[in-house]
This record gives sequence, structure tokens and C-alpha cells, in this order.
Amino acid sequence: MRQYPPSAWAIFSILIAALVHFGLGFAIEFSVDEAHYALYAQHLAFSYFDHPPLVGWIQWPLISLTSNEGIIRLVPELLWVLSCYGVFLVSKELHRLIQGRNAGYLTSALPSANTCALMSVLCIIAAPLPHVLAIGLLPDSILIPLSLGIMLMSIRWIRKDTYAASDWIVLGILLGLAGLSKYTACFTALALLIVFLLHPRKTWIRQGGFWLALLIALILISPVLYWNMTHDWISFRYQIAHGGGSSWAWRRVAAFLGLQVLCFGPLIIIGAFLFCKDCLYTSRRSMIALLSFFVIPFVIFAALSGGGGLPHWTSPAWFCLAPFSGIGLAKAWSIRHRFWIKFLLILQITLCLMGFVYVLSGGINTAAIKSNPIADLYGWKLAGQKAAELARANQAQGIAVQNWTLGSRIAWYAHPLPIFILDQRQDQFDLWFGELPLGSSVLLVNWTGMPFNQPTLDKPIDGPSGEKFAFGECKPIEQIAIERFGQNLSSFEFSLCSHWQKTGLRQ
Repeated sequence: MRQYPPSAWAIFSILIAALVHFGLGFAIEFSVDEAHYALYAQHLAFSYFDHPPLVGWIQWPLISLTSNEGIIRLVPELLWVLSCYGVFLVSKELHRLIQGRNAGYLTSALPSANTCALMSVLCIIAAPLPHVLAIGLLPDSILIPLSLGIMLMSIRWIRKDTYAASDWIVLGILLGLAGLSKYTACFTALALLIVFLLHPRKTWIRQGGFWLALLIALILISPVLYWNMTHDWISFRYQIAHGGGSSWAWRRVAAFLGLQVLCFGPLIIIGAFLFCKDCLYTSRRSMIALLSFFVIPFVIFAALSGGGGLPHWTSPAWFCLAPFSGIGLAKAWSIRHRFWIKFLLILQITLCLMGFVYVLSGGINTAAIKSNPIADLYGWKLAGQKAAELARANQAQGIAVQNWTLGSRIAWYAHPLPIFILDQRQDQFDLWFGELPLGSSVLLVNWTGMPFNQPTLDKPIDGPSGEKFAFGECKPIEQIAIERFGQNLSSFEFSLCSHWQKTGLRQ
């Protein structure tokens, strides 16, 4: 930091992390969600059962050219770089806002804008979970840079107290694209509304540009609205039920909060605390409004976590918090509180590197660890190709699995064979391939990481409409073991199952 300007260190840090992501992207197979969203690009539509369409649309150009995972992962990598750059820009704009509102000693003690921006970027680079989003594309990977863009426009509104027509157009495009990326973009839109509502002057509501921005956003999200209207609003109904989760429990909230600290690291939390401790040196109303980009989604997801939730859902919120954290850490750094900042930064980056090595090694299979989560990342390409080969050789009418999380990777690596999910849960596979026709013969794939009993006449399974279903016969025909660096991770079993039939009604 003494020899080169902070902006150069920020660029260097982003590029080094990007190179690590690039190498990992070629080393591991698609995860369950990656494969699912890659299938979106193979089945282009106005929207999908569980998410809006942008996660599929944005991959379509590359997927139409190649099936190589490393090449396709250039999409999330570019989004991660844009997100880090967005954090850098938001931090600088926030710095300008603070300087413009104050002339006191606290403002004069504020480090340079580039130093604050560097600290903000380091908060992200040192956080473990964002690296996952940089390698595997999720809807959150798209929502993050869009949320930062909306936050940047919000700060500019506070600073200028007005927008040009082009600013309103940009804001409308950002809102519309956010709505196309994930339904939780509504939390970002709510934070933007709070910025407008807490502003002393409410001139925005009388400006034609505001309504133009709303119109642009509505036009952009209209494919999602149209698709849901023609599909009995199944996506909205599913997400409402999914967000509610199962029975609520405090222990899940505690686990969620603990995971948040592990996934995003203490550095960003400490930086945010240091910023908020001194936030009264600027306009309190403005800071509360801007902090809502973090507070609103985080509080909502924390409350919902009592019924279940995933740690990456809060990722856009943490990226929006990083600029505040960077300013807080930069101030602490400037007054010689450097040891703990260096210690936490090195510790978190070391943990990230250890995580990369752990993933590449295939994890650890021991009796003490009942489940090896890394085993889920290996073997699916071989299993999908073997399933396609066996299905064709035995003239099966498709491939069947008993859970959608098993189906996404098999469907990707066995493309274009149809994949049937044998459960009572409605999902995207039902829209793509329909239900397995009665009398069908299929190749049934079973994975030891998520084993199921074969649905034969003595062990029928429940269907979606109250019936029970089973195959007349299932005959094992092959099994393959998945190994990495000499340790057995899992195995896949392939059975030829024939005469799919109803066996009665559920009791």
C-alpha cells in the first residue's frame, strides 16, 4: 500500500482472485444449482418455475456454443468482477457524500476515497462465500451488481437532489433487470423507496422521470408476469411457500446467524460496526436510508431462517454493506489500529485458500463425518454420460431419478434425453419433460450420497394426485464408483425399470 496507489492494489487483488476462480472453474463439475440454471439456457422461456429467467438468458450465448464448465463459468466470474468494481464505486461515492455534508474534524480525519474503496473490496475478497458465487452462477450472482448499481444511483440522488432524464432511464433498467434476476430484488427496490421517502424534499414523485423509470422496470419484468399468468402463478406461489419454510425454530435462527459470520467473515462486520459508531458525523437520515440496502434483506432473511433458509440469500445485502465497512476499516487503519485488521484479513484469506484446497481434494470421507459435502461435486459427468449410454443401449424412454437435486446434473450431462423426477413435488422438470407415462421403461439412477429405495410393487411411491406408483420390475445393470486422489467419494447405481403403473390410492 506504500509503493502503489490503493486503486492499483484493488485492481491487483481482484485480478488475483479472478485467476484463482478461473482455475477452479475448470477443475470441478457443475453443482446442482449450476446445472439447473444451465438447463434454463437449454430451455429458453419467458420465466421458470422457481426463478425469473435472467439466470438462464445470460448464459445462453455461451451454452449455445459449448458445454465446457470452465468456459460457461466465465459468466459468474465477470459478474463477480463487476460486483467488486461496483463496491469500489459505491465506496467512493459514499465517501463523497460524507465529505460533502461535513466540515468537522471527523471528515478531515477520513482517509482518501481510494483507500476506503480498497478496504471495501478487501472485505469482499476475504469473505469465503462470495468466491462460491464467483465460480457457480446463481440468481444472486446477477442481483449483486444490480443492487450495487441501484445503491450507487441512490447515493447520487442524495448528493444531487435531482436526476437527469438519463439517470431515471438507467435506474429503470437496473430495477427491471434486478426483477428479472431474482424475486428478492423487491427488497432492493424497497430500500430505494426508503431513500426517496427519507429525503427531506419529495420532488421525485412529481418528476416525470420517476414514472418513466417505473414504466421501464415494468416493461422489463413483463415476461415474468406474462409467464406466471399463463402458468397459474405457480412461480409466485412456490416462492411464497418456499420462503415460509417449515415449522419455525429459534435454533435455526441461531444457526443462520452463525453461518453468516462464517460465510462473510468478521472483518466486514467489524468495519460496519466502526462505521456505524461514528455515523452521526454525517446526515443520520441519509445513512439510515442507505444502510437499508443491507438491513432490509438481512433482517427479513434472518426472520425467515427460523423456518429454513440458505446462507447465500443474503449475499447482495453483504455486498451493499461492504462500502460502509471499508470506510470504517480505513479510518481504523489510519489511526494505527492495523494489527487486528491485518490479522483478520490474513486469517480469512487463509481460510478461503484452505477451502479451495479442500474442494479440489474431494473432501474427507471418514467414519466420523457421516456426509462429505464435497463428494457432491464429483462424478456427475461420468454418471450422466454412462446413463445416456445405457438408456440408449436398452431402448429406455428416458432417465429417472427420485429427487430434483439428482436430476439437474444428470439432465445436463445426459442431454438431450428426457429426465423424469419420481416424486410428488411439482417442479421445473414437470414443465420440461412432463410426468412419466404409464407403461414406460426407464433407466433409474441412484446415488449413494442421496439413496432411495427402488419404487417397485412392494415399495410404491406417492404420486402428486393421491395415487401410488411403482415399476413392475427393476433390474440392476451397472454400478460405477467415483474416486479422487485414491479415496472413494460415492457410487452410482443404474437399473433398468419397466412397466410404470398405478398401484392404488394413498391410505
